[in-house]
Order: sequence, then C-alpha cells, then structure tokens
Amino acid sequence: MTISRAGKARLNLQPINQQIRVTFTYNVHFTTGVFDLDNALLAQVVTADGERGTKKAIAIIDSGLLHYHEELPEQIAAYTKRYENALTLSANPVIVSGGEAAKNNPKQLEEIHQIINEVGLCRHSYLLAIGGGAILDLAGYAAATAHRGIRLIRIPTTVLAQNDSGVGVKNGINAFKKKNFLGSFAPPFAVVNDFNFITTLDERDWRSGIAEAVKVALIKDTDFFEFITTQAEALVQRDMNAMQQLIYRCAQLHLAHIANSGDPFEAGSSRPLDFGHWAAHKLEYLTNYKLRHGEAVAIGIALDSTYSYLAGLLTQSECQQILNTLIELGFTLYVPELDEQLHQPEHTRSLFRGLTEFREHLGGELTLMLLQGIGQGVEVHEVDFSLYRQAISILREVAENRQMVGSIP
Repeated sequence: MTISRAGKARLNLQPINQQIRVTFTYNVHFTTGVFDLDNALLAQVVTADGERGTKKAIAIIDSGLLHYHEELPEQIAAYTKRYENALTLSANPVIVSGGEAAKNNPKQLEEIHQIINEVGLCRHSYLLAIGGGAILDLAGYAAATAHRGIRLIRIPTTVLAQNDSGVGVKNGINAFKKKNFLGSFAPPFAVVNDFNFITTLDERDWRSGIAEAVKVALIKDTDFFEFITTQAEALVQRDMNAMQQLIYRCAQLHLAHIANSGDPFEAGSSRPLDFGHWAAHKLEYLTNYKLRHGEAVAIGIALDSTYSYLAGLLTQSECQQILNTLIELGFTLYVPELDEQLHQPEHTRSLFRGLTEFREHLGGELTLMLLQGIGQGVEVHEVDFSLYRQAISILREVAENRQMVGSIP
C-alpha cells in the first residue's frame, strides 16, 4: 500500500496475468449427394461429437438453390428422418434470399434468431447453413451470436464458398455501407462440400469462385498458379475434374494459412489472404453489388498486380501472365467505377476511400499484400496514388482492346 500526495491510501496490487489456450478442430469434407439417403456422411459428422442422443437442428437454405434443387427442403426432411438417431429438424427449412442482399438486410438475421429461440435450440444443437458465401456469412453470424455459439455445419454450394469463405472461421453481415462491419470469428463444427451443387451454377458464379484460387496461388503457390493457367480453358468449359482439383487445393491453402499464420483471428494488421480485396470490397459497394464478389476480386487482383509491376516489384512478363490468365478465365478487368473521384481519395465514391476503410476494418497501420513474384507476396504500408491511377489506366486500355495482353507499358 502507498500513500498519495493527497494523503489517501492507494492499493498497489500486481496485475493478474491470464493466458488461455484454446484448440479448434474441424474437418472439411468432400462428397456428392450430401442429402442422398444412402450417404451417411452428414449423420456421421454429427454423431462424431461423441454425445448421446438425437440433436436438434434447423436448416437455412439459399433461395437461389431452389431454382435448380426445388426438392431440397423435402430431401433434407427425408434425410433427417432416415438418420433421426443423429439429428432431427426442429422446424421446416428456412428459405433466405441469397446473394449480398442477405447480408444487407438485418431483418433476415432477426428472423433466424427468432426461429432459434422459438424451437429451443441450445449450444449442443446444430444450424445447417446451405448456400453461397453470403448465406453462410449470415447464418454463421446468427449461429455465433445465439447462446454465444450454436454448432454450425456449413454446406457451401458455390465454387467461391467451397474453396474460400465456407472453409474459414469468419462470419459477418454488412452495416453502415461497409462490408462485414458486424461479424465474428467462430470456427464451424464442420464443412461439407457437395460437388453436385456446383454443377447447376450459372456461368458467372462458376467463374467467380476461381478468382479466390488465383488470389491464393499468386501469394502462396507458384505451381498452383501454373495449374490454373494451363487448365484455364478446361475450367471455362466446366471440366469437373479440373474444378474439383482447384477447389481442393484452394481450400487446402486457405486452411493451412488459418492454422499456421499465427494470427487466425486477425488480431494484427496483416491479412495476406485479402490480396486484391481492398479494391474489391469498395467496388462491390460502388456497383451496388452488381459485381459478384469473385468478379470484384479479379479486378482487385489485376489492379494490385499491375501496381506491383509499376512499383518495380513484379516483372512485366509476370504481370502480363496474370492479366492474361484472368482474361482467359473470362473475367472483366475494368469497370467505370474504378475511375470515379480518383483525385479526391476521401470521397465516398472514390476507390481510394477503400484503402481507408480497409485500414479501419483491420485497425493499426495500413497493410496491403502486393506481389514480388508469382507465388510470392510482400506486404507494404504505404501506396502511391499516382501509380494506382496509372494502373487503372492500363486496365481500362486492356478492356477497350478486348484481347490478350501482348505488352504493357
């Protein structure tokens, strides 16, 4: 105890140091026909928790699936009846509007919470999230915030969700005109990738998810990028073998980073897996989400790759290879929104405002992933707006020519 100048006694207690170590384990499974009655995988995933008795569950379904899988709610009901020793549906499957709109409407989150409450799910119950990345984000956030965590089983149905967002530990919804402003880090109980679902995707959604594979290959795996380049035509032609290999390797790289980066819940300012994303997130907003996430990521990759070349980090031939691969995959590398308010970086309609929002989202100093070679990412903490304007000009010219890049300035 010490005496202050005012003469009052002041306690001088040492701080109590608390350290908590928590291990999260979850499996990412690959199958076809997850709700076929002779496919016991999902039931086995549930019973693997080692707890006795049937578990309550609800299913959240992306409405877009019903255009191609209109029998899905009935299939889920029949499946849970067949494997009622493992899990039982506590309510009819909930149909939620898919796409980014799912994350922009807080009423949908409230509806899921209300159903969880009404049917009496607990922390040992399950929420089956079946759909694209936006639905998985929404349902995952609902599961993470009800009772501080209901077990989440993700069943991704798009390429983008199967190889990236569906296998990670993040959940979130949009708010205040910012992507994923509200969210949580909550690992799923399990992920089940059913390749049958991706066979019914339209061309845009089939292609969109490939962008995330390009992203992770460029920053982590030269051989994987070479695979994507050589298999680009096969991927465009919807070759399932090529796509399955792409999804598996991409998911593998994402999971390895989450497990081994030393910062799985992104407490620091470094987020290498968001290569190309600072621009992508802003472009989604600027286009009123008319751009699919993967389409915006492809533009963001092209922009940051071109900037890396202009900054002397990447060779001309490497930059050309990246742009040509994206073009061969069918991506558009320029939209007019790139050019809005470029000389007013803090304008809400300026792409450069995305840099500020990206830094605010992470906290700390600005940290961007760029390229110093194919398969070699490098972090920078400041950028040159004039070089980004030049990079945008190059992408505009590439788009106007509508052909493969023979040379860039």
